[in-house]
Amino acid sequence: MAQRVVVTLFDDIDGGEAAETVVFGLDGKSYEIDLNQANAKKLRKVLAPYLQAGRKQAGAGGRPPRALTSYKHTALSPDPAAVRAWARSHRLDVPPRGRIPKRVYEAFAEAN
Repeated sequence: MAQRVVVTLFDDIDGGEAAETVVFGLDGKSYEIDLNQANAKKLRKVLAPYLQAGRKQAGAGGRPPRALTSYKHTALSPDPAAVRAWARSHRLDVPPRGRIPKRVYEAFAEAN
């Protein structure tokens, strides 16, 4: 059975049919907006002086870079090798490689 999926874009400014999705960035955030040809032209015209004065940042495919997010690892996870060794010494079933079951981590945490 075949399917045909039709996606229709609507202009986010005036609600009519859109011709394209414009991607831009400001203050470290990326935005997308669906616009018809006239509204896309207006947006580009308004932004033109700022684009000419600004510096380009390296981004994938000319898109503005995504906002930088830093992740901090706050929980102290036990070393998987130590958990495996402990599990084997307590005759728990633990695979030699790959993911260690949650129940094994829980038993290790209770014991230590």
